[in-house]
Amino acid sequence: MARHAFTLNGQPREVEAPDDMPLLWVLRDLVGLTGAKYGCGEGVCGSCTVLVDGAAVPSCQLSVTEVRGSAVTTIEGLSADGSHPLQRAWMAEDVPQCGYCQAGQIMGAAGLLAAKPQPTDADIDAAMAGHVCRCGTYVRIRAAIHRAAQEARA
Repeated sequence: MARHAFTLNGQPREVEAPDDMPLLWVLRDLVGLTGAKYGCGEGVCGSCTVLVDGAAVPSCQLSVTEVRGSAVTTIEGLSADGSHPLQRAWMAEDVPQCGYCQAGQIMGAAGLLAAKPQPTDADIDAAMAGHVCRCGTYVRIRAAIHRAAQEARA
């Protein structure tokens, strides 16, 4: 067990955990933030996506050691009251169905918009390729990302 310091949702955070503990389990089990979901454990479904220093990454594939000194943002830190443009766009476009993948999808979209504020359909498809939605709302997800990008520009 070791102490690991990083910034979590804008606040300094320290946790005591094994060096090889995945960030996903640190967030869920040690910190109590359950927005990031366990899906595949292999970094291919996107359900556990968070932002690390602004980039969307699967938290199941990062050890807590790898985020020392980094800024980690979870869905809970994106906006506590649902007022982030992506969260509003998700609702306006009726994206959520079962909801399991939504936090990861939104965080993936947040990483995309941070890097490309005006993404094309091809940009969206490429950035979101690692996110699986069993309900198949991909067309609505793309529309929501475009809506959020437009709102952010306004």
